[in-house]
Amino acid sequence: MDATVSSNSSTKVSVVIPARNEEANLERCLRSLVVQKGVPFEILVLNDDSTDRTRAIAESFTRVRQCPFIALNEYLIDVHVIDAPQPLPEGWTGKANALVAAESATGQPALKGDWILFTDADTEHLEGSLAAAVADAEEHKVDLLSYSPEQLLTGIRQQLLMPVIFGELAMRYSPRRVSDPALPDAAANGQYLLVRAEAHRKLGGFASVATELLEDVALAHRYKSAGAPILFRMGRGAVRTRMYSSWDDLRVGWRKNLALLFPDARELATKRSTEFFRLAISVAFSVFWTMVVAARGVTSVDWLVYIALIALWLYTLSNFGVFYARVSRAHFNFWQTLLSVCGLPIFARLLRESADAHEKGVVSWRGRAYRTSGADAASRASNSK
Repeated sequence: MDATVSSNSSTKVSVVIPARNEEANLERCLRSLVVQKGVPFEILVLNDDSTDRTRAIAESFTRVRQCPFIALNEYLIDVHVIDAPQPLPEGWTGKANALVAAESATGQPALKGDWILFTDADTEHLEGSLAAAVADAEEHKVDLLSYSPEQLLTGIRQQLLMPVIFGELAMRYSPRRVSDPALPDAAANGQYLLVRAEAHRKLGGFASVATELLEDVALAHRYKSAGAPILFRMGRGAVRTRMYSSWDDLRVGWRKNLALLFPDARELATKRSTEFFRLAISVAFSVFWTMVVAARGVTSVDWLVYIALIALWLYTLSNFGVFYARVSRAHFNFWQTLLSVCGLPIFARLLRESADAHEKGVVSWRGRAYRTSGADAASRASNSK
């Protein structure tokens, strides 16, 4: 990204990174940030009761200006680390608690930026992306800019599943519709949220959505309902992330979120399971009858058979075309998009697991359990008896 904000400009950015047990990711994230140029910025890491080396890694970057190479970066103001207060306020999520701690910090770590970038510890920021994002937000005159990061995938199951999920998200939460102030659609990705500080404080910051399990989407709804313009787009070329390092983490993370992102989770699971079996059966029939016809050879009286076979292949390819068009919205490469058809049954299973967890009333993430609206509904039903 080439866009920059003039170094003579008074515009400053405060970068806020909540981190809970992120020793595997935080160093890569901070290394990508401290070399950003084009706009003055400070970094504030919120250690969220970590039990690993997260705080030690963050602390090491408070001395980063002693490094000869980094010291040459005139745009880096400073790096601070503070601990998020514990225990969590009743009903709050850990991430929201850390973000509110950053917003309310006083003294030396107080956020001084005209813009605040809330980003996760598992993100990697490409060269020039910070200044380009500020320029993007200012050019479009928005109060909230959110990028959906490029996804780095590891393992077969991630390769098959993630394009399906993000294709579904791109269709359900269309960046074009979300960015249109005339439409009610609202969404954001908490891995990269750039907000105008003045507007953010006026709208109550993350304290206003601290009890929401999807605080990023809730914040976007709050902005849009207040008439504050937002811009949502794919972040390829600006930021990338490896969301989950293992299948267990992936399963727990999507179990927490899918039923919130897709309120019709069970219905959608049925649709995608049906789509998979329809595609699998049509391919099997097409291949089988192609082999049968090829084995028989060509005769002058077989034209009806050939027409039927062509129709069968057209039906199969049209179904694949519908699938591919939907998943390609997530901008994965051709083979990842095509082969992710095999991820449809995995997606359907996770949708049902997420719906089950929310109906039972408790979901977990990073060693914490959170009550869901299903728990509240069950409580109200019990009290009414």
